[in-house]
Amino acid sequence: MEKFAKYDPVWPHKFKIKSVNISEVLDKQIKDIQHIGSTSIPELSAKPIIDIGVLVDSISDIDLFVSKLSKIGYEHKPDMSSVERIFFRKGNPVEYHLSIACPNHLFWNRNIIFRDYLRTHPDLVKEYEELKIKNLRETPESDFSDLSRSKTYNQGKGDFVKKILYLAGER
Repeated sequence: MEKFAKYDPVWPHKFKIKSVNISEVLDKQIKDIQHIGSTSIPELSAKPIIDIGVLVDSISDIDLFVSKLSKIGYEHKPDMSSVERIFFRKGNPVEYHLSIACPNHLFWNRNIIFRDYLRTHPDLVKEYEELKIKNLRETPESDFSDLSRSKTYNQGKGDFVKKILYLAGER
């Protein structure tokens, strides 16, 4: 069962270790690799799952990424992927989420802009945390095995993300 945890300064270190492993496997395909998601924002409580974003030129060859990343324990999740990203998970219980994205879609920029804006606006970090805690309280017990898929937990987060992107000038 996933827990909701206070910010842990170990999270950036866990990202660094895995980013080296991913870089070794994907090598020249990588244009950029970033720690994204809630664990990348200091002082924000979060599910203790490290979100890793990898920017590549194209995500059209899904099999290539699945083949390479499965060798280091990442499981492709087609049902959680989209036209904007190829999605993977690692660990049992899950400790890492990995999104492979390309510049042709908005996924990469949205995630980087959202993260960077919150990193410089602690008042909004607190507001986001309060929203997540409120949603967590309303989440049915049956959703706790995978909060990433919980409609109740994720409810309202989209509006908050839109607000942050608007404030950051990404209209």
